[in-house]
Amino acid sequence: MIQPVARTVPVLIVGGGSAGISVAARLARALPAGSVTVVDPAQDHYYQPLWTLVGGGDATRESTRRREADVIPAGVQWIQQGVREFLPDEDQVILSNGERLGYEQLVVALGIQLDWEKIPGLTEALGKDGVCSNYSWETVESTWRFIQAFQGGSAHFTHPNTPIKCGGAPQKIMYLAAEHWEKRGVKQPYDVRFRIASPKIFAVERYAQTLLEVVARHKIDVAYQRDLVALRAASKEAVYKDLVTGAEVIERYEFMHVTPPMSAPDVIKQSPLAASTGWVEVDKGTTQHVRYPNVFSLGDCSNLPTSKTGAAIRKQAPTTAQNILDVRAGRKPSALYNGYTSCPLVTGYGKLVLAEFDYDGKAQETFPFDQSKERWSMYQLKKRLLPVFYWSGMLKGRA
Repeated sequence: MIQPVARTVPVLIVGGGSAGISVAARLARALPAGSVTVVDPAQDHYYQPLWTLVGGGDATRESTRRREADVIPAGVQWIQQGVREFLPDEDQVILSNGERLGYEQLVVALGIQLDWEKIPGLTEALGKDGVCSNYSWETVESTWRFIQAFQGGSAHFTHPNTPIKCGGAPQKIMYLAAEHWEKRGVKQPYDVRFRIASPKIFAVERYAQTLLEVVARHKIDVAYQRDLVALRAASKEAVYKDLVTGAEVIERYEFMHVTPPMSAPDVIKQSPLAASTGWVEVDKGTTQHVRYPNVFSLGDCSNLPTSKTGAAIRKQAPTTAQNILDVRAGRKPSALYNGYTSCPLVTGYGKLVLAEFDYDGKAQETFPFDQSKERWSMYQLKKRLLPVFYWSGMLKGRA
């Protein structure tokens, strides 16, 4: 039996993470109370950029969490459900409880899906015998525990052959671990290995050069275009695929930090909103859907051709909010996003390269100095200032 539409809301935002809440806060100030509805089943909201420092022992996991109820903007309705299906031809979604909800405008901000199961053996191994990941709340604390326990052998850090959130994060934790082990003086012989599916260490050459210097400083063994495809925890073997030759490469590990493959959430992949890649198909300037003009998408679940970072969302959110207001007023979208993104590249304790660039890979730096250099001040920015900026500025729609 088809569930009737219970109600129609003016603006429906699916997803209560960084993107959804930032847009909701901006729209809530511009529209009458009750105009904006957020759908998200989460109990908690996380500031994930700090998980690098949690994994490196320089921040606490609990400092990155707030209750979701506490970040919902004033005047915004919150439905604590998931979405089971998108029906954009009918201007409706079906919630996880079966309810049909109509909308005038829709914002899809569901984030990214972590596909742990695509690496056989990984799910069972996580959090045990040196296998860890900074990419989830449940596993991030095991990273620091295993870094401290490391006594020698091969330490692997992986970067998969898929888009990921915060493209620099797989190597940030590697630099922290390498520095920690050097300072601690690991007595048994060991080596640090970075296995990255990309052909370059970083897409923008300006910042890549500095990262290569950091790699050389720590004598890290880097193998490009090598993708982790299986984990054999019982024998402590990592199975990689050489993306150039197609050959299988097996390497032993004692420590393994895994960045899982990622993709668009399944509910998006299976919907009419998806591009052939699975991401929501939007115009890269306006964030408006290319086929459904009353649908917008931003953040990690969209196909905007830029790095998937919180800093990118900070620039996408005002564009999306303004263009929704334009559409509601009968105007064409007027705001444009230029692809700005930022990746605060931690290169050690008290050292950070603040990469900022646009769609063309052109530097869009904030400060009047060369941000491609490692700086103590930028590390303090990441550790102390950006979390405050996030909770009190970005999520409030003020920055």
